[in-house]
Amino acid sequence: MKEVKTIKYKDEVNDDFAGTNIDTKKTPENFKYVHTNIFYRFFAWILYWPIVKPLITLFTKISCHQKFVNKKVLKKYRKQGYIVYANHTIIPEDAFIPNMLTWSKKNYIIVGPDAISIPGIRTLVTMLGGYPIPASIKTGQNYLDGIDYLLKHNNVITIYPEAHIWPYYTKIREFKDVSFNYAYTSGVPVFSLTNTFVKSRNKLRKKPKVVTYINGPFFADQSLPRKESILKLRNEVRDSMVKVTESVEQVEYKFHYEKEEAE
Repeated sequence: MKEVKTIKYKDEVNDDFAGTNIDTKKTPENFKYVHTNIFYRFFAWILYWPIVKPLITLFTKISCHQKFVNKKVLKKYRKQGYIVYANHTIIPEDAFIPNMLTWSKKNYIIVGPDAISIPGIRTLVTMLGGYPIPASIKTGQNYLDGIDYLLKHNNVITIYPEAHIWPYYTKIREFKDVSFNYAYTSGVPVFSLTNTFVKSRNKLRKKPKVVTYINGPFFADQSLPRKESILKLRNEVRDSMVKVTESVEQVEYKFHYEKEEAE
């Protein structure tokens, strides 16, 4: 493997090492989350299903030899919507792998406003399933209504609760439980998606192979008060992800992460 670069971090919840340098703009208050226009829906369908989805599947298989483990747990829920929580560790594959979970559903990925801040591609991003976090309370209700609509229409929503990208990080960071509100409110099944990095059998290949583990389903416990139920669900999902990363023999690639000592 290529020599790795050491990255020092202070806060595993808020530090970001994506390195995209995008001039981020706030999600507009009038942002339209659900499109019913027949022409928009037609071109979004053409773009996503016969063009982009096959291309990203091919790209991901070539770029990191990605494979799924235990994807069969999703079959029982193919006729309903569900939420997937994933670790945030690969650029650009984090935008691609969730779309390969099923060929019968469209996957919508909760993204930061930076994803729609690049001039000229906002419509393209949203047509492909980018679902930006709102910047104001005014937009928040439309955002939540849109999530409810998508889940009721049997789509998949993928969330990266770690929020920030740490490329090729082999552990699971701490993350907040705020995004688990969606699962509690909707009552839909929840799954964890954990990408791991294993040594390639091809001796000429330096880049690790990505093996993606799917675990679940998990459900919000409706017998508990909301806050307790959300925290319990968050812990169950995170524990399942930690268990995967601790049970798989992973390799460091490009980066080694070390926490800075407190002064």
